Amino acid sequence: MPPRPYSSPIRDAAAAEKRARVVDAAGRLLREHENIASISMEAVAKAASVTRLTVYKQFGSRRGLLEAVFDEAARQGGLGRIAGAIAMEDPRAALGQLIEIFCEFWGSDASRGRLHDAAALDPEFAQTLAERNERRRLVIGLVIDRLNAGSAGPASKPSDVVDILFGLTSFAMYRSLAANRPQSAVCELLKAACAAILDAAAFKSG
Repeated sequence: MPPRPYSSPIRDAAAAEKRARVVDAAGRLLREHENIASISMEAVAKAASVTRLTVYKQFGSRRGLLEAVFDEAARQGGLGRIAGAIAMEDPRAALGQLIEIFCEFWGSDASRGRLHDAAALDPEFAQTLAERNERRRLVIGLVIDRLNAGSAGPASKPSDVVDILFGLTSFAMYRSLAANRPQSAVCELLKAACAAILDAAAFKSG
């Protein structure tokens, strides 16, 4: 029989602590560094006071590290509440709750705009960010599917409605509206716009 893999609570705790330290260091560099493309695994290792090998063992690649940083940002930004919003009985109320969650997330970190801008200069970062955004499209699609199932027959294609709502709930839209409005006002404006889209598409109980 092959030997059982050795597991030590102390060793596991130390590895988890190092992992958290690396994610924190990488997130800090992404927020503070002017050139995201130049942030290497070596730079992150140095900032976290660990070896380069440790970073590769924990995350496998720069892409894996970016995913971990985004996971932590999502956790801190309250995106964990999305599941509860989707489970709400009323799909329209669910969409309203999702808009609140997205607005709070977009507004929770002043450096988020710079990170989105930096995606134009770093293809790997841009791809990771784009895939994260597609998760938002998927979530919106789940709500629209529920509305479509109980509709008397929408005038617009559900996919078109999803695309429009995806654009309305993007960071770019949030940043544009937040330039001269508080977060709460942006949220209410987006809710009203999304409700108008649903009305125009004839998503009504029938």
